[in-house]
Amino acid sequence: MGDPRLEPLVLSEAERVVLENWAKRRTTAQGLAKRARIVLACARGWNNTVVAARCDTDRSTVRRWRDRFLQDRLDGLSDEPRPGVPRTITDAQVEEVVVRTLEEVPEGGTHWSKRELARQVGISPSSVHRIWRAFGLQPWRTEEFKISPDPLLIDKIRDVVGLYLAPPAHAVVFSVDEKPQIQALERTAPVLPMLPGVPERRSFDYVRHGTIDLFAALNTATGQVISRLSAQHRAVDFRDFLAEIDRQTEPGLAVHVICDNLSAHKAPVVHRWLLAHPRFTLHFTPTYSSWINQVERWFAELQRRCLERGVFCSLDDLKTALDEWIKIWNEAARPFKWTKTADQIIDRICHYCDRISGPAH
Repeated sequence: MGDPRLEPLVLSEAERVVLENWAKRRTTAQGLAKRARIVLACARGWNNTVVAARCDTDRSTVRRWRDRFLQDRLDGLSDEPRPGVPRTITDAQVEEVVVRTLEEVPEGGTHWSKRELARQVGISPSSVHRIWRAFGLQPWRTEEFKISPDPLLIDKIRDVVGLYLAPPAHAVVFSVDEKPQIQALERTAPVLPMLPGVPERRSFDYVRHGTIDLFAALNTATGQVISRLSAQHRAVDFRDFLAEIDRQTEPGLAVHVICDNLSAHKAPVVHRWLLAHPRFTLHFTPTYSSWINQVERWFAELQRRCLERGVFCSLDDLKTALDEWIKIWNEAARPFKWTKTADQIIDRICHYCDRISGPAH
């Protein structure tokens, strides 16, 4: 795949080591890492078109960095000086901020603040903040995850995602779950409405007027929701909700129901009902994997737009608010678009597992 018209690009062993470190080390600026990958690809004898495809760039970019390297070697890959006030922070200080943020924690603490790190490196807190922003570092943030121990994890992921991305013909797919213990909360003081420059204010304490459970079945093709309010979420209540789905679904269509592993979904009373209604098929999500159930996304909308800031003086008020909000939703229903394939999800889980089992940083 070499091009005889291109000047050969030959690396010394020392240059190759430096370039590979730049390309692989996670603390390297991404622009420099990409230039290093381009030069390493050119050193394999590939022409600019092939290198551009391999490095996800264009031929003019490949040509520029090939020429710069041939002219100035490693120094040619660095950014040229820009006009304006000279930099007061060196590359070494930038690298130290990034490396310390990623690989160290302050003594007696769990993560760096910009002021603590600024004292250690000898620069201003605002400079630390700019470096963090440039490299996408947010040490004050954290996220939680849970790896499912389900022995059928991969099979269940493929089953559920397959229903989202390639639903069967002459069938309807429902994503089903319960939102239990929805509280009818009344604030102990009137809500103060929003004013210019002042957010809405609510009293911290409240009076609870009871709870209700909500069963919801999200039609993954249309976004419409079949719902049912219940005082409890027992197996018989789930069976009755399946019967409600049956009544509201066009006869002749197969019904695929995605639900979690709650024991009420697998109880004998539910099993007997399914035997009497063979058009229904239950598909179970993996253990600790509610994120794969699309109705959870709808519950998040319900919580944010109806419940979180609602004031309900009685359980009847709460029921009325839920029924009204669901009615409005169904009038302008829209489906949620699932984009990840099963392979992409499984690869991401494998990536997490590799990081967990790898050496501690």
